Amino acid sequence: MAERARLFSAVVPPSSALLALRRQLREAGEIRAPGLRWTTVEQWHVTLGFYGMDDPVARAAWLRERLTGLAAPVVRIEGSGAFRGVLWAGVHGSGLAEVAEAARAEGEERPYVAHLTLARARRGTRAPQRLVQAAIERWRRALADLESPEWTATEVVLMRSDPAGEPGAGPRYGVVDRFPLDAPG
Repeated sequence: MAERARLFSAVVPPSSALLALRRQLREAGEIRAPGLRWTTVEQWHVTLGFYGMDDPVARAAWLRERLTGLAAPVVRIEGSGAFRGVLWAGVHGSGLAEVAEAARAEGEERPYVAHLTLARARRGTRAPQRLVQAAIERWRRALADLESPEWTATEVVLMRSDPAGEPGAGPRYGVVDRFPLDAPG
């Protein structure tokens, strides 16, 4: 039986987009955020499909078949939003929806919302939920004008997510395989 791992596919923004995002976060950085765990730059990515516990070899073959011949999307980080307990930066551009649809897990029915997770409610926090949500909302408003330079997403990566090595830290991500996308025509 093949080794199984918690897998997802993603687009990883280039350093120019990440630097712009870091700068804008620093500029807005005076907002108190009780109960939030911030993601690190190394964790920043745009999830395309989440597969849960899966066989990396089989999932890589499946993704390769689905992504071959797709055009590389031109995207940018723009704006901000929130899900319950999650603060995120929006991701917009041409062609990303098509790549996400190709990488979408079988049976996934939720609408795709392209985003880059910035912070999550800390598990086991002592901060009341209403304060955590209020902090997320303050950050969402502060980052509403967020914008990075455009970039061409030339590849999709299949990533594995492993539990954090230390308490309170987020998961560790590692690249399993890379799938090039066709240069825009």
